[in-house]
Amino acid sequence: MTIYTKTGDDGTTSVIGGRLPKDDARVEAYGAIDELNSQIGLAIAELDAGRDADLLADLTEIQQQLFDCCSDLATLRPELRAYRITPEHAERLEPRIDHYNAQTIPLEYFILPGGARLSALLHVCRTVARRAERCVITLEREAQTVNPAVKIYLNRLSDLCFVMARAANARAGVADVCYARSKKIFKCKSPIITT
Repeated sequence: MTIYTKTGDDGTTSVIGGRLPKDDARVEAYGAIDELNSQIGLAIAELDAGRDADLLADLTEIQQQLFDCCSDLATLRPELRAYRITPEHAERLEPRIDHYNAQTIPLEYFILPGGARLSALLHVCRTVARRAERCVITLEREAQTVNPAVKIYLNRLSDLCFVMARAANARAGVADVCYARSKKIFKCKSPIITT
């Protein structure tokens, strides 16, 4: 099998149900998710197999689900193939958020990305997830055929990446990097991190 097909030399790419310009909002959205998947792969490469077995299992499964997100967004005609991501995928991330949040000290201040290398990489995943979510929202506004469950999944996933990053710092014995000009903003012991 040859890798170079030359079919994209005209600036278009194949999607399920047709071809689109490579700068189309649909291609931009699933491209951002592909980038997120690559960043998660980089984070996985930093894991300690013993200490981080839960992170490895979760992130490996998330990579599979992100590929499904891409497939759903690359579908111009949903009648040709059923969507793979459902609202339940986002719901299943919620207990994992609770799992990692329980490993951290209560959050009182805004924090900056950083600390241990794994934490910094997971913060990159969080920000790419947020960008991918914005791309899907743009696509949803412009197109008729978008799986709405993908947007919800990405929103929940960015929350998960945030608490994973904090848990990675806690496991490494490294403090979160506080924003120096932040006042004490979180009053509850188990804050819900959403935007």
